[in-house]
Amino acid sequence: MPIAVYVLGLAVFAQGTSEFMLSGLVSGIAADLDVPLSAAGLLTSAFAVGMVVGAPLMALSSRSWPRRRALLLFLAVFVAVHVVGALTPSYGVLLATRFVGALANAGFWAVALTTAVSMVPDRLKGRAAAVVVGGVTIACVVGVPAGAVLGERWGWRSAFWAVAIVSLPAVLAVLRSIPGGRGTDTGAAPVPVRDELRALTGPRLRPVLLTMALVQGATFCTFSYLEPLLTRETGLGAGWVPVSLALFGAGSFAGVTVAGRFADARPVAVVATGMTALALGWAALALAAGRPALALALIPLLGMLAFGTGTALITRVLGLASGAPTLAGAFSTTAFNLGATVGPWAGGLALDAGFGYRAPVWVSALLMVLALLVAATTAKGRRPRAGERRPSAVQRSARGRL
Repeated sequence: MPIAVYVLGLAVFAQGTSEFMLSGLVSGIAADLDVPLSAAGLLTSAFAVGMVVGAPLMALSSRSWPRRRALLLFLAVFVAVHVVGALTPSYGVLLATRFVGALANAGFWAVALTTAVSMVPDRLKGRAAAVVVGGVTIACVVGVPAGAVLGERWGWRSAFWAVAIVSLPAVLAVLRSIPGGRGTDTGAAPVPVRDELRALTGPRLRPVLLTMALVQGATFCTFSYLEPLLTRETGLGAGWVPVSLALFGAGSFAGVTVAGRFADARPVAVVATGMTALALGWAALALAAGRPALALALIPLLGMLAFGTGTALITRVLGLASGAPTLAGAFSTTAFNLGATVGPWAGGLALDAGFGYRAPVWVSALLMVLALLVAATTAKGRRPRAGERRPSAVQRSARGRL
């Protein structure tokens, strides 16, 4: 595996810390800025909305840029908005910085995923995608719990300063390790944008993107409100929040590692088993939330299932969208973060309706049921194509049933 792929994972670590760290800071932000808990949770949704909107727009705008230049520009903007977020006393400004930071993150993700898979042979594309996504899971293990500790000791703003500082080594690493070629520099003529969009909006890809959005919506719905669930429903002290986040991250890292090795060869088993287990797992957490030992045992298991299944779905999208080398990563990012937008919003609605702190977990279980229905409907309606040529391992895996 080229060292540049791991460098991209390092940069994603810093950005993933920012995306997920609010799960341990929502109470502090709500109290400091005098806003409801659900409004603080919407900061996660604002970031996700920026990712949804920004992924295709940033991928198109940077289509002709050298890869290194695009990645460095996105990282620089990301650092700047975190400095502003750490300084502002305004909820509205903080909300805006989350959106702009997400635009930069989306552009980075879109270029990073495409760059990573273009550096390796077909048999390693799933593993390369897993390395990039693995940066997020390491953020869950190290960065997010550290952000929660900083927030508890020195206030939530210290976590924003930490993200800005941690991003600086990633800038240097990208500068030294990433090739300077253009995003479409593959040795062949660039694929027209219209052809890429046609490939990405085909009937075989849409259900996979919708399934990915629902799976991630379930993940973010509970994860965004994990801190109040543990401290107000499970009865754990605030010191257990970083531990719980680290457990979730450790499980996520294990899930990405396993999925990266098996997603190319056995996509049906990875996706179908993971989705079914997630539907049962979120329901189990909702039922067990009042029992600390059982809740803590379920958290890493759910992290493993959520990110393992998500990585397998990203690999499938990249395989199905092989005719869209520039926008495939962008659409994967969009689907991933569409779920991250809807999940916290739906969980916040359930909280505001007075259904209690377990309500977001039940919403996660419901979203997984919807994902299973989409997958089952797609599999039932699909007919195999006799004599269909399968040119690569990723494409072979992507053409399996959900």
